[in-house]
Order: sequence, then C-alpha cells, then structure tokens
Amino acid sequence: MEIIISLLSGALGGNLAGGLLKKFSMGTLWNSVIGILGGGIGGYILSALGANFGSGAMDLSGILGMVAEGGVGGGVFMAIIGIVKNMMKK
Repeated sequence: MEIIISLLSGALGGNLAGGLLKKFSMGTLWNSVIGILGGGIGGYILSALGANFGSGAMDLSGILGMVAEGGVGGGVFMAIIGIVKNMMKK
C-alpha cells in the first residue's frame, strides 16, 4: 500500500511542479510519468537516508508522511528532468 501512495503522490507532485515551473513542464502525461518515477525513487532514497516520514504505519501521520515523501520526490525529479531537457535544447 505504501508504494501505491508514494507513486500517486509522486504523480501529483510532478504535475504540481510542472504547474509552478511552466518553463520546465513537459505536459500532464509526462509530468505524471516522471513524477511517478520520482515518487518511488524519492521515497526509497529518503527511507535509505533514515528520513522515515512515513514510518510504514497506516495511520494518518504515516499516510501524510508517505504523501509528502512521494510528492517531494516527484516534484524534484520532474524539475531536474525539465532543467536537463531545457539545457539540452540550447
């Protein structure tokens, strides 16, 4: 269940970052795909670093932590991919 929450919140985070950073946005579909990847990777990296916001518990604080991990991971990954894509255009 945790991975599903991370992936969905990653898609949301990717689209949110795309909306805020219009210059780096790649459209709703690709923002979602990259956000999903970033949500999974971000949740894994943060857990590996010991920043266990989600704590694996299925209570409200655990779910909100997983949403934060996935959303931040998705948004950051989408922004990085958008920046690299724009740099390659030049």
